[in-house]
Amino acid sequence: MGEFELLAKLREKLPSEGPRLGLGSGDDAAITVPAGATATSVDALLDGVHFRREWSSLAQIGQKALAAALSDLAAMGAEPGEAYVVLGVPADLDEEGCLELLDGMAALAGGTGTTLAGGDITRAPVLTLAMTVVGHAPNADDFVTRSGARPGDALAVTGELGGAAAGLLLLGPESEAMSRLSSPGDHNLDIGGLVARQLEPRPRLEAGRALAAAGATAMIDLSDGLGGDAGHLAGASGVALKIDAAALPIEAGVAEVAAATDRDPLDLACSGGEDYELLVTLPEDCLEQAARAVEEAGSPLTRIGTVATGAGVEIKLPDGRLFQSTGFDQLDRCRPHR
Repeated sequence: MGEFELLAKLREKLPSEGPRLGLGSGDDAAITVPAGATATSVDALLDGVHFRREWSSLAQIGQKALAAALSDLAAMGAEPGEAYVVLGVPADLDEEGCLELLDGMAALAGGTGTTLAGGDITRAPVLTLAMTVVGHAPNADDFVTRSGARPGDALAVTGELGGAAAGLLLLGPESEAMSRLSSPGDHNLDIGGLVARQLEPRPRLEAGRALAAAGATAMIDLSDGLGGDAGHLAGASGVALKIDAAALPIEAGVAEVAAATDRDPLDLACSGGEDYELLVTLPEDCLEQAARAVEEAGSPLTRIGTVATGAGVEIKLPDGRLFQSTGFDQLDRCRPHR
């Protein structure tokens, strides 16, 4: 497999170019002609940290790499534009495997209106995908940041939580959760759906734009868990977030997987990460309109708390006690890799 021959084959499989792309893959740099403001995000996925090749197809890995990056644009309320990928190829990945990776990425790009505008290929000790994505809006003020939450705002979340963490516990040949859930009493559990939340995440791009249009004051995507990401939003806005644990929309099946592995379902929902839902703050009088708009975009919106003066995140249990959750830390060597 030669580098230039592979690049040529990859270019042949790229989906059609978007309206802002003046020059795409094949030159020293891509040329874009944006009409307004742009938002740019960079993300990286490594084998053994963010995915495992023995658990995922190469198409799923490519799809997840782009989805994780686009989720950052969803949290800004941006319209997706261009994506660039740096592919680190290990010795045991052949040309056919590289093309399969691109197939997964291209399928999501086509479904979200994202242009794969270029990138690079290099050797690497493990399979590595570094993504750069660019989103667009008419004006810079149209983007939603983490820093605009105000005391008195409502706090809400799209979709359901904990599914990706539960799916991770179900993966692998020696999965304790899978062995315990193979009993006849668990036949109604959607194991495939939970695993898909881990292997095939979907960025909430339409919901993000709907929330931005409905008056969202601050927003963040839940990549590292509600506990950690809520803390980022609270810190950036200089406010406190008061969360009602009983109001959290925990995905069906999470409780069963938690029980099978002697875990608390709240821990999976708040600390597991990779749900890629959107945590958002909105003025009280915008909440109902936002919920309707997000539902039209294909996702429920659930109020889970309130923005208050102060600092930090408080997750209150029904009995008044506080649930401790910090989210996932990429550099915490004491925690297992995903």
